[in-house]
Amino acid sequence: MLLAVNANNTNVKFAVYDGEALRGDWRLHTNPARTADEYLVWLNQLMGLSGLSIKDIDGTVIATVVPPTLFNLRQLCDRHFHTKPLIVGEPGVELGIKVLVDRPQEVGADRLANAVGGHLLFPDEAIVVVDFGTATTFDVIAESGDYCGGAIAPGINLSLEALHGATAKLPRIAVEKPPRVIGKDTLGAMQSGIYWGYISLIEGVVARIREEWGKPMRVIATGGLAPLFHGSTPVIERLEPEITMRGLVEIYRRNDGRRNAGRR
Repeated sequence: MLLAVNANNTNVKFAVYDGEALRGDWRLHTNPARTADEYLVWLNQLMGLSGLSIKDIDGTVIATVVPPTLFNLRQLCDRHFHTKPLIVGEPGVELGIKVLVDRPQEVGADRLANAVGGHLLFPDEAIVVVDFGTATTFDVIAESGDYCGGAIAPGINLSLEALHGATAKLPRIAVEKPPRVIGKDTLGAMQSGIYWGYISLIEGVVARIREEWGKPMRVIATGGLAPLFHGSTPVIERLEPEITMRGLVEIYRRNDGRRNAGRR
């Protein structure tokens, strides 16, 4: 079985795959100081609740946009799962796609995994992956699967924290879909501005991407807050919460056998 790890700025996600079948997935708040031993204790208990054991794992793949997390995640794989992890973005790791941007080394590993995962779902279509993470990202993938660039905007929770932190009287709120655009109190006005503001952001950026691309494009949403926005705008055509992890599984498969990424 394969353990796929995606460390972003908010959470580290772990998922176990048996071939293409997802056997379990879990999230932990990102903390670069968390040791390999701490990861193991937490993960071992949750895997056990799903009927899994650390002995079941014979391969590991890691994507991270938080470089300080990499040392301990690598130690987790080396010491406790007895595997040499495949690190997305390291020299020699084959993605199976071209990265058609000015500085390919600057593209986040999660965005590369989104490109690979999106092309698996729609192999003959150009797509836009809207990822609702710490940042809201728009990744453009050509019909060939090549990564063509995109856009990065502040994430929803970042905007909420900025709104609360930079104002004297506005409270901290949770994002949710408000019943109306015109808020009748401060809370309603804030929820409307955040929610419908992000809907307008999505619609506006996607419209401009499509206009610039000049051909039909399918739009997929992923990330923790994607379900909250799916169904509120016709721009988002599909909700695919596992697209990043599926991309990691495919990247591992494309490199399996060429590198010593299995159990030692």
